[in-house]
Amino acid sequence: MTISKPPIGSNAERSRSSNRQAVLGCIQSAGEMGRAALARSFGLSTQAVSNIIAELEADGLLIERGVRALGRGQPAMQYSVNPKGGYALGIEVRPDAVFMAILDLSGKEVSSQRSVLKSLEPRKVVAQVQKLRAEMLQKSGIEPDRVLGAGVVMPGPFGQTGLSGNSSDLPGWQSIDVARLFSEALGLAVELSNDANAAAMAERIGGAAHGLSNYAYIYFGAGLGLGLVNQGQLVAGAYGNAGEIGQIPIFTPDGPMPLEARLSRISVQRRLANKGALDVAALGALMASEDADLLAWLDDACAALSQAVMIIENLFDPETIILGGAMPGSILDFMVSNVDLPVLSVGNREDKTLPRLQRGAAGRMTATLGAASLVLNRAFTPQAAVL
Repeated sequence: MTISKPPIGSNAERSRSSNRQAVLGCIQSAGEMGRAALARSFGLSTQAVSNIIAELEADGLLIERGVRALGRGQPAMQYSVNPKGGYALGIEVRPDAVFMAILDLSGKEVSSQRSVLKSLEPRKVVAQVQKLRAEMLQKSGIEPDRVLGAGVVMPGPFGQTGLSGNSSDLPGWQSIDVARLFSEALGLAVELSNDANAAAMAERIGGAAHGLSNYAYIYFGAGLGLGLVNQGQLVAGAYGNAGEIGQIPIFTPDGPMPLEARLSRISVQRRLANKGALDVAALGALMASEDADLLAWLDDACAALSQAVMIIENLFDPETIILGGAMPGSILDFMVSNVDLPVLSVGNREDKTLPRLQRGAAGRMTATLGAASLVLNRAFTPQAAVL
C-alpha cells in the first residue's frame, strides 16, 4: 500500500489523532523508519516524534525492528507497523449473500467467510453480520477491541434516486442511514462505499492497478458498476453514486437497452434461466464445458462491453480499464481477448504502454477486501490537515 506523507508540522492545534495517523502511515509506507528520519520528514523535534512512537508502541501498533547504522553517529532503532496490532473488517452485502473479510495492519487477509442471505430486511442482515463477525473473530483468536473499524460496501445507488428499484440494488435500503445502522450494531466506526469503488481501490493496493493513478474498474456484482480513480483518488460524486454505468443505454439489434441488460450477472442468469441458479463456480463449469448458451451470451456481452469501453475511454481517458468482481476468471479472460476495442476512442493511441482492457488480479472477493482496505487507508492517512 502506498501512503502519501503530508507534513504534520509542529502546530499545537493539529490533532493528536492526525499526528499518530501521519507517523503510522509514513512508517507503513517506508517499511521501517527511525525517530530522526521521521522528525526530518515532518519537521518535528525528535522528542515529539519519540512521544508519538511511545504511544503507538503502547497501543501495540508499532514494534521495534532492531538498530541500523545510518552513516555517522549512533545506530538508530528502526520501527515498523505491527501486523497484529490492529485489524480491519470488510463487509460486502450482495442481493443473495454477505461476504466478510478480516485484514491485519499489513493488509494481509486473516480470515474470510461467505453467508447466504435468506432475507434482505436491513435488521436481519445486520443480525447475520453480527453473528458472522463474532464467529470469525473467535476462530481467528482476535480480540474485538483490536478491530479498528469496518468498511461496508453494497450495490448503489445510495439514497432515493431515479435508479432506485432496479434489480441490482438492495430493496429497502435506500431510505436508511446505512453507516449509522452498522456502526451502532457493531460498535465500530464505519466507512461506507459502493462495491465498485471499493473493488477499484483493492486493485490499486494489491492488484492490476498497483502503481497507477488514473484507471477505471468495471465491477461485476449482481448488476454492473464502475469505479473511477483519478490522481489516486476515488471519483465518488456528490452523493457517492458516481459510476452507475449499468444503467447507461447501449445500442443492440433489439433496440436501446441498459448496459447491464447485456453485461452483468443478472443478464447471464436470465439468459441461462433453464440451467437453474448460477453462482461463480457454476458459471466457471459451463465455461470449461464450452456451453453453447453461455457462449451465445458472451457474444452479446462482448458487443456491449465494446460500447462500454468507448464510453469510459472518451469520458475519462483512463490509463487502463480493468474487469473484475463476481465472475469466473475464464469468462473475464474471454471478454478481454474477444472484445472489439473501439477505434473511435481517445484510448486508441500508438504510445499507450498499458493494455486498454485487462483482467483484475484481486479475485471475486475484491470488493470485500476493498471494504477492509478503506479502514486501513483511514488508519494510515490523516483525515484533516490543520495549518
